[in-house]
Amino acid sequence: MLLTASLILSSGFFNAQASEATQVTAKATSTYAKTKYPIVFTHGMAGFIRVGTDQFGLDYWYQILPDLARNGANVWATRVSPFNLTEIRGEQLLQQVEDIRAVTGAAKVNLIGHSHGGPTIRYVAGVKPQYVASLTGVGATNKGSPVSDLILTIRDIAPVLETPVTTVVNGLSKAITWAQGLDPNSYPHDSLASANSLSTQGSAQFAKQYPLGMPTTQCGEGKALDGGIYHYSFTGVGTVTNLLDVDSILKATSLLIDGGRDNDGLVPCCSAKFGKTIRDNYNWNHLDEVNQVLGLKALFAPDPVDVYRQHANRL
Repeated sequence: MLLTASLILSSGFFNAQASEATQVTAKATSTYAKTKYPIVFTHGMAGFIRVGTDQFGLDYWYQILPDLARNGANVWATRVSPFNLTEIRGEQLLQQVEDIRAVTGAAKVNLIGHSHGGPTIRYVAGVKPQYVASLTGVGATNKGSPVSDLILTIRDIAPVLETPVTTVVNGLSKAITWAQGLDPNSYPHDSLASANSLSTQGSAQFAKQYPLGMPTTQCGEGKALDGGIYHYSFTGVGTVTNLLDVDSILKATSLLIDGGRDNDGLVPCCSAKFGKTIRDNYNWNHLDEVNQVLGLKALFAPDPVDVYRQHANRL
């Protein structure tokens, strides 16, 4: 059964405490990526800003944010619960957007969200549209993922698996939070709520409440300008893009989606469409979209760092 935002918000379970956003700074050598409003990035499911130390850590948006800062952008990375309901992640993000507005004096921000970060940024625009100049979804689960549908189906068929599986995944969520130097108890962790949000049914319910920028057809374009906010999206349709890369495992999950066609290993191309499509067929898989792992990608695929820089110039 799907958990609704109204149920959670009214039940007393809602706890959206989140740590401060992190500004990424570097000596600017260009103004190519400079925008009127700050650019704020939001990670997807199981995401983070950086795990590990400054010297030996791994950035979620690998090399992307420092490059934007070197090209004049006022750029921020945010932290939300790795696994939880979209609305809870959205409230966590909203708090950080308010902090960024206060620190920078900017009236609005440009929000960019990858994977589950796509619906997360849409929540902020839905409840506080006056804070948002633009939304950009990258491999975003706007219409859900069949992979989540399968997980929920397995849960329904074999309910005995629910407790051990959610315990393991919630433990992973806490570990990701801890690896960022944060108190895991400061973030709510709920893998089942995450799966519900990312299902096709949960995504459809969310879209009814937050429809700005959403296409009205199965695989069509949304409005580029909707409700005074600019909307963009781009995504990949690759799976095994580099044999040296551990994310080649996405080939297996891609077969669960339309027989392996037109998806990035986790999200169907049509689900990622939102607002004006910048491009929907990059030879990237779901992790290549954020330049993971460590920048490995297909030999002739566009460099994600370049694509984000060009998009900042567009903003």
